[in-house]
Amino acid sequence: MKFRLRFILAALILIAFMQPGFSQKTEPWRAGQLISPAALDSIINSNTADKPLIICVGPSALIKTSVDAGPASEAENLDKLKQILSTENKDRAIVIYCGCCPFDRCPNVRPAFNLLNEMKFNHAMLLNLPHNLKTDWIDHGYSINE
Repeated sequence: MKFRLRFILAALILIAFMQPGFSQKTEPWRAGQLISPAALDSIINSNTADKPLIICVGPSALIKTSVDAGPASEAENLDKLKQILSTENKDRAIVIYCGCCPFDRCPNVRPAFNLLNEMKFNHAMLLNLPHNLKTDWIDHGYSINE
């Protein structure tokens, strides 16, 4: 009897965890929308690849060819990002990045990516910088603005 009661209780807990909205944190991007630093650097330096619009939503646009929108956690910079995006084709590849701090705590990438979703960009991507821009980009010798 105790086993049966424990089984039912475990099943109820499992069902509760599977309910929509229960997860601790849902990211505004899908795994397929993350682009690795190596892949982006390769695209930047390719002669044949279509170039994405690369936008820094953090403190400094260090990546080669990137445009500076400023930290997207601030309303005026989010407005600046919206203005930058307003003239772009919805089918253009857009890559945003920050790199100010560890990715899971970054205050800038989520509001910026939410804006890309709201504006219905079909090829929105986020540069996967799990540590920071220095560790994941600069220390690897990837292309920077000079």
